[in-house]
Amino acid sequence: MPSDSFAADLQLYGPRAPQAQALTLAQSCRYCRRLARRHYENFTVVSRSLPRRLRQHFYNLYAYCRWADDLADETGDPRQALALLNWWESHLRACFQGRTIHPVFIALAETIRQFKIPPDPFVDLLVAFRQDQRVTRYDTFDQLFGYCRYSANPVGRLVLYLAGCHDPERAQLADSICTGLQLANFWQDVAGDWQKGRIYLPLAHLRRFGGDESAIVRGEATDAFRRALSAAVDEAEGWLNRGRPLVALMPPEFQLDVALFIRGGLAILRAIRRQNYDVLSSRPRLSRWQKLGLVLGTWWKLRRGELTAAKGPPEDHSSH
Repeated sequence: MPSDSFAADLQLYGPRAPQAQALTLAQSCRYCRRLARRHYENFTVVSRSLPRRLRQHFYNLYAYCRWADDLADETGDPRQALALLNWWESHLRACFQGRTIHPVFIALAETIRQFKIPPDPFVDLLVAFRQDQRVTRYDTFDQLFGYCRYSANPVGRLVLYLAGCHDPERAQLADSICTGLQLANFWQDVAGDWQKGRIYLPLAHLRRFGGDESAIVRGEATDAFRRALSAAVDEAEGWLNRGRPLVALMPPEFQLDVALFIRGGLAILRAIRRQNYDVLSSRPRLSRWQKLGLVLGTWWKLRRGELTAAKGPPEDHSSH
């Protein structure tokens, strides 16, 4: 069943909503801000380090992603989800043609115009949401990386557009970071994803270590599962570290946030290691104090130039 907040929004602005006069740009922007702040405890939408002039645009991008995610996951019916995602894409196409009636797209149209964002990253995200309705298992890492190309990498590219620095070199580095973050999230949420009927840990990878999906189904972190997840954590770490040069290539006002994305992903991987890879009995997470320490430590390293050197020092994983 959809959450109460999403059900209310769907009734007001969904495909069966009564026709009403479109909201103004100011009203639509307020709606996107409220939507983002409603989910703030689970997703830090806008960092206080970002310039104020960009914060509304981040809210607008987040509102687009939030609606697409909810349309895909909240109904519990893949056929209905696919129909709703098609409806959402029709609004996206209309937005790029200068026709907007949904509050998210009224706000987003201004962001698209100001930062000259093409439709590709928005459309790519919908590819991933549709794939989630059809695919619940991945056999190889290559298949999973193909999914990340649509589920995660477009987000990094949207950030580059807002930063005014999208180019092939930065896009490739952003893709590496986003793929690493997506993998870290998958390994953190193995149990939660299974509750939705999905397993992202590649099955051939599990078999390589003598396991299969039955351990996930039973919620038992067997030795084979732990070994498989250990190698998968190393894989995610490699992607994050390969993206580290992006910090130095970003405008100064974005460097702290990009560094935090990388170091936050690495911190989640360390939390998984501290639990000896048992993510099935409890979800690894960072405490408030750990998050605060991460922010302060990242700020200090950035100030000292440790994160923007041509070849910055490797992350210290001696606590593993």
